[in-house]
Amino acid sequence: MSRKSEAVGPATNVGTAEDLAKAGRLKQMRMVAGLVHKSNPKAMPIVIGSGLGTLVVLVIVGLVTGLPALLIPLGVLLGVLVAVILFGRFAQSAQYSAIEGQPGAAAAVLENMRGSWTVTPAIAANRNMDVVHRAVGKPGVILVGEGSPSRLASLLAAEKKRVARVAYEVPIIEFQVGNDEGQVPISKLQRKIMRLPRQLKPDAISDINHRLKALQPSLQAPKGPLPRNARQPKMPRPKAR
Repeated sequence: MSRKSEAVGPATNVGTAEDLAKAGRLKQMRMVAGLVHKSNPKAMPIVIGSGLGTLVVLVIVGLVTGLPALLIPLGVLLGVLVAVILFGRFAQSAQYSAIEGQPGAAAAVLENMRGSWTVTPAIAANRNMDVVHRAVGKPGVILVGEGSPSRLASLLAAEKKRVARVAYEVPIIEFQVGNDEGQVPISKLQRKIMRLPRQLKPDAISDINHRLKALQPSLQAPKGPLPRNARQPKMPRPKAR
């Protein structure tokens, strides 16, 4: 699990994420199913049809081979497993679609990554609401920018230079989130980071986190009211049993 952020992000988590957190398990499943259906109307029929199809195949094979007592229960288990796996993938896709393009979406992804990460949202920003987030883990220091590609290049370069002053011989990796050339779509950001080679040991990670705390923010996010809908979304992660 990611550690609690060291700095306050661009906004608080509200809306659907709060509703999911307050809801019971069954209500969560219904709400997520609604989000999946809204994102892709064909998703739930595919999930249900795949689960039932797996069960039917195993039932037929069981009747043909004379092993219904073995294959029918197996078909039920496999059918449920197939449905759960597909539902999880459609749910994840719907969640990414819901936060794509929103300020703070990249920070939400970073804070929900598997493993031990120290995530600091909005370590650098400008008046145009371009922002850089930082995550520290076994691959090194990850800088993730979201905003205009033309402005992010200089913002990331300046932040990388600042971090390099204290992160001696520590890998510093940059990503820009977006759909333009050279950028990483929000749906692929976590996969990209998780595939990075692990180069730091726990002691080194603790040391670099301690040194990074001494850095003063290069530029705080603009004060005053945020633009409408400028909220850092939190990706709900329902668990199916």
